[in-house]
Amino acid sequence: MKYDDLLRSGRIRREQITNTEIRQAVERAERDLKTARMIMAADWDWGFAVTYNAILQASRAYMFAQGFRPASVEAHKNTFAFMRLAMGKDHEELIAYFDRMRNKRNQAIYDVAGLITETEARNLFSKATGFVKLIRGRLSGKL
Repeated sequence: MKYDDLLRSGRIRREQITNTEIRQAVERAERDLKTARMIMAADWDWGFAVTYNAILQASRAYMFAQGFRPASVEAHKNTFAFMRLAMGKDHEELIAYFDRMRNKRNQAIYDVAGLITETEARNLFSKATGFVKLIRGRLSGKL
């Protein structure tokens, strides 16, 4: 199975997750996109961070639908490691981009105020919007 290494290393765990939890994660992702759109012009760092959270929530919803949850330690990193496998070669570059943005978000939130440019925030938002729609479409039977 393609997730065996992540399971063995304790980065993810199998879990029964309800359709309600899956739906709530997708709804959070969509809510976060709306929020990000509203605050983007006022603060690129926070707009970027909220957009990133939409990506994370959509990824978690997809992970939940497969019957997995990330380990608590390095949960974001583990989520993207799972998504890289789950989404396959067609989306490998996009998931790698999101994982790089995870690091950038950490810097923007915890280390360097004003780090995120308008272009970076808008690019992430654009990719996130498409990604959340893709995940919603893939999970339509569970929502």
